Amino acid sequence: MNKVLLYCRSGFEKECAAEITAKAAERNVFGFARVKEQSGYVLFECYQQGEAEKLLRELPFQSLIFARQMVVVGELLRDLPSEDRITPVTGMLTGAVEKGGDLRVEVPDTNEAKELLKFCRKFTVPLRASLRANKILLNYESAKRPVVHVFFIAPGTCYVGYSLPENNSPFFMGIPRLKFPSDAPSRSTLKLEEAFHIFIPADEWDERLASGMYAVDLGACPGGWTYQLVKRSMMVHSVDNGPMAQSLMDTGQVTHHKEDGFRYRPTRSNIYWLVCDMVEKPVRVANLMADWLVNGWCREAIFNLKLPMKKRYEEVSQNLQLIQERLQEKGINAQIHARQLYHDREEVTVHIRRIWSATPGRRDER
Repeated sequence: MNKVLLYCRSGFEKECAAEITAKAAERNVFGFARVKEQSGYVLFECYQQGEAEKLLRELPFQSLIFARQMVVVGELLRDLPSEDRITPVTGMLTGAVEKGGDLRVEVPDTNEAKELLKFCRKFTVPLRASLRANKILLNYESAKRPVVHVFFIAPGTCYVGYSLPENNSPFFMGIPRLKFPSDAPSRSTLKLEEAFHIFIPADEWDERLASGMYAVDLGACPGGWTYQLVKRSMMVHSVDNGPMAQSLMDTGQVTHHKEDGFRYRPTRSNIYWLVCDMVEKPVRVANLMADWLVNGWCREAIFNLKLPMKKRYEEVSQNLQLIQERLQEKGINAQIHARQLYHDREEVTVHIRRIWSATPGRRDER
């Protein structure tokens, strides 16, 4: 198995390919990306044996922007016989994986492929039994063992391989399954909820998404992102010239500032969260977020960068580099991650967390 399979949003295969090619080259792993537009996945073929496994171990999945999942796979299995699809799949995995902890039979996130999901659910049960009988899977699920993936791209056609639990997406198809709250003002609320799931470990929610925190939402109208903060019992300053949902105002947790988000300046010194989903040029938003972080007006920020039609990977990379350089100039250490979420469209969501400074004699707020 010397290929890396990456799931992605349909229409962003070129961006995913550019990213994996660049990240692999940084680790002296070379190959080429096979791209089929609107397919919902990219296949990166390594020139040297063993290098796909190297990428799986050494390339942090969290550092990838456009990939939803990262799996090592072998050759494409074609024309699986309808009377016995299990034997070829089991054979491909024999010797490649031992004592896997979970099995996921998945498809690309496209309308055509989703028609296979019903078959995948039925296929999973007998396949799991076969893999356990052949010691490819443990007899019980384990979050500490590799995840076995079977990825159907068409009827009777699939890639098989594995991912590492400490360096993959924990979600089926790489997509958190979230339900739209009926009382939320807009569907954009799911973007922020998904961002919390992607960027903040579940065991840190009580500390970093705590009741009583103060937050600012720039470009808040009608309140989809404010809703997520209010839901977690935060006190929110919502900034937008437009109207906010009355249901949010009635909570008593929201202060509405009818101002331009680029001009607003906080009046409190204990703001923890800054969130922003404004439709603006990405470089302008990036500089605004850097202003807030450099000035110490917030501890953590989640915001969206709207993407151009072309050179989207380059645009995101440049804006993340801009923020990193501005923080470094002020001696501020920060963790920066970005991901094109399932609920995003022509945009990328960025999370930045200020951390303790490593500079001697200087203490930075967390």
